[in-house]
Amino acid sequence: MNIDMKRWISFLLALSFSSVMTAGERTIELNVTGQPPLNASDQMSFMDEVTKEALRRIGYNLKTVQLPAERGLVNANKGKVDGEMSRVKGIDKIYNNLVRVPEKIMDWEFVAFSKEGDCSNQGWAALSGKNIAHINGWKIFEKNVPSTAEITKTSNSMELFTLLKKGRADLVLYERWGGHYILNEMGMNNVNRCMPALAVKEMFIYLHKKNKSIVKKLAAALAMMKQDGSYQKLFNQYLLPFQDSPDSKNKSPIN
Repeated sequence: MNIDMKRWISFLLALSFSSVMTAGERTIELNVTGQPPLNASDQMSFMDEVTKEALRRIGYNLKTVQLPAERGLVNANKGKVDGEMSRVKGIDKIYNNLVRVPEKIMDWEFVAFSKEGDCSNQGWAALSGKNIAHINGWKIFEKNVPSTAEITKTSNSMELFTLLKKGRADLVLYERWGGHYILNEMGMNNVNRCMPALAVKEMFIYLHKKNKSIVKKLAAALAMMKQDGSYQKLFNQYLLPFQDSPDSKNKSPIN
């Protein structure tokens, strides 16, 4: 190998190394809508850890912000943040600047919580005529709760469950894992989760179109985490302690 060829190979290797280092310094800022154990300000939570690891594998760091649900979508669509960490399929039909990462991050169970002893769920239609509360901007509730219900919208989960605690709502609608965490934090031991869930939906990361070049890479990284066991390990660490359904023990939210 002549000197010129050696110099050329050295140049390519240095350029490649420089590119990796530069990519490693890049940051993706995502809005999050969940509560612990799914999202947390210090990122010590299930979805934050999954997303952080997937981004790390493609050379990016993760930064999270937690804006009110509706404002978060608007800001992501405008490119003020790089995207959303967990939204249902189809949100890009409304917010056209968002691109869905096709590998889901997890399944969310959207459920009703009640202080009543018997709260077996009979579907969306059964909410008619009841005093219902949910967070503003959660599209699945805005789309499916019947207009014949008395609906109160809050800006955050603490306000939501405070309505239930004070008897100002018959039912509050929220995500399963975060709901149980909040009830535990508020010491609300007299609340039941209505079964079955109103809906179980696949949740996806959405990126602003300016980041579309990493969509496929991020999807591949998520898929690999589910194959190599790292996804299940994070489930066991963060979600299994809140598992309250014996028939689904050790089942991760990807099936």
